[in-house]
Amino acid sequence: MNRILPSRPRVNLWSQLTALSLALGVVSLTGVHPVVAQEQRLNTLTVTGQGVVNVPTRLAQVRLGVEVQGKTAADAQQDAARRSQAVVELLRSRNVDQLETTGIRLNPLYSRQGDRRVITGYSASNLVSFRLPTEDAGALLDNAVNAGATRIDGISFVATDAAIAAPRQQAIRAATDDALTQADTVLDSLNLSRQEIVRIQVNAATPTPEPFLRSEVAGLDRATPVIGGEQQISASVTLEVRY
Repeated sequence: MNRILPSRPRVNLWSQLTALSLALGVVSLTGVHPVVAQEQRLNTLTVTGQGVVNVPTRLAQVRLGVEVQGKTAADAQQDAARRSQAVVELLRSRNVDQLETTGIRLNPLYSRQGDRRVITGYSASNLVSFRLPTEDAGALLDNAVNAGATRIDGISFVATDAAIAAPRQQAIRAATDDALTQADTVLDSLNLSRQEIVRIQVNAATPTPEPFLRSEVAGLDRATPVIGGEQQISASVTLEVRY
């Protein structure tokens, strides 16, 4: 006669693992009931303000030099070197600032004979740039021409570094005030209020006035008038404002 054993209750393996894990404290209930985090939206307004301050200039940045022609390359180059040396000696004797060579060129000159281009000579040039007080520029230009300069490439006017420092800060302040005014105007019209600044970007610049056009000179009978102007110190400030 066969004995019938009582059946054991079936235990779910997953339930056992879960119970064991809970006992050991290694199960996170967030895996069973996931929670999705909602990021808070940041409401911001971006504005850019401009600030400009005019500063009287005190310095003239001059570019001049020698340009001559010769039948051979050696003739043209030697003549240009001789004249340029005289001009440089004059400039050094006047203690100009930032004297430097800005260009040396030697180019052939052509003419057309029938269907051919033939070399008829050479052009040589030697250019320098320098700075000096604006009130001294006119007389020095005349002296440079008398010393051998044959061309004036241009003059621009700049303020001294010391004169620019304070106006640059004023331009930045003006640009910041302009940006804040823009932000408040926009927000007020929408019945909103400014809370805090979350990002700041400052872009400052000191552009140089446009130089005069190049001019060829052969001799001057009277002092050349040179009148400086104003240099614009500009700045822009970009603000990202939370509201």
